[in-house]
Amino acid sequence: MTVHAFVDESARTGSYLLCATIVEPAHLTPTRRALMSLLMRGARELHFKKEKEPRRRMLIDRMAAMPVTARLYFATCAPKAEEAARQRCLAHLTQDLLGAQAHRLVLDSRDHRDGHDRRTLQHALGFRPSKTELTYEHVDSTAEPLLWISDAVAWCVGAGGDWRRRASPLVIERFEV
Repeated sequence: MTVHAFVDESARTGSYLLCATIVEPAHLTPTRRALMSLLMRGARELHFKKEKEPRRRMLIDRMAAMPVTARLYFATCAPKAEEAARQRCLAHLTQDLLGAQAHRLVLDSRDHRDGHDRRTLQHALGFRPSKTELTYEHVDSTAEPLLWISDAVAWCVGAGGDWRRRASPLVIERFEV
């Protein structure tokens, strides 16, 4: 079965974490609706770092009950080497998605830095990307609610402790890159 992946990251001192939320096609629309229902009046997106602690607990608990999974890719790095760490994680994720016959990869846009991702993806897909059937795009997180899960899981795992425990039902695989 083909799957879709939605990617966001979290950078903490000395480490970089890329989170891919994996969603089966049949669950795309209902999960997006469920996420939209969690927005506060007037809000355009959920951004975990900006939420207050009680609301964060409620949000991650609700997300953990959704029909999605998450894969985590970690890299140890100095702050000035975060981009290189991201690209190593993204290359590893892309190979895993190709192995899973994923159909679509959506990355949270980082504006002018999206070009780094495109080069990594082009290299990972080779000279015949159409043979892989994996398409990719960068979108703003206000346009794709499924990116919010990756944002939340990455934040929780990076924060550690009870936050990591709350996100753990979503996490099916962890890779150190």
